[in-house]
Amino acid sequence: MNIQNFFASLLTAACLLGFVGCKHETASTTPAPNVGADEHAHDDVEGDERDHSVAGHGHGTGPHGGTIADWGGGKYHVEFTVDHDKTQATAYVLGGDEKTSAPIDADTIELNIVDPEMTVTLDASPEDSDPDGKASRFIGTHEKLGVVQEYEGSMTGVIGGTPYTGDFKEEAHSDHE
Repeated sequence: MNIQNFFASLLTAACLLGFVGCKHETASTTPAPNVGADEHAHDDVEGDERDHSVAGHGHGTGPHGGTIADWGGGKYHVEFTVDHDKTQATAYVLGGDEKTSAPIDADTIELNIVDPEMTVTLDASPEDSDPDGKASRFIGTHEKLGVVQEYEGSMTGVIGGTPYTGDFKEEAHSDHE
């Protein structure tokens, strides 16, 4: 997908959200549609079928101090954290309660950051409590993650053959002031 199409899709999604408004309590549990690797799954979802996962829509800070996004209308959640010194992002897959680890059978999660624009593949890095063959933690590095700022983007993964995606937006916190 070229950059013009990406920003056109992003603008369209923003306009739809502004027109429809956020109705988090009635958000569908429909996972993101299956789309090609070069497309963002959330760009093709309209209205209430879209996951309302940007911070500020009822999500507090995650159990690891990160920003939480919905996957599947609340069936799963994914928490974004970043260590600027290590230029490393970590995503934690959580259950519907936004606190309990939810190990999944996946090798990677894709992280897409809006500014500075980057895509990072987060590789499975199972925690000690995760069962064999599953992971609730995914880690990846990118030199641009060393920039101290509030990040905004999306995280996409596949659970049981079903693709999930969720948007997130970090809010200012003490180490970014």
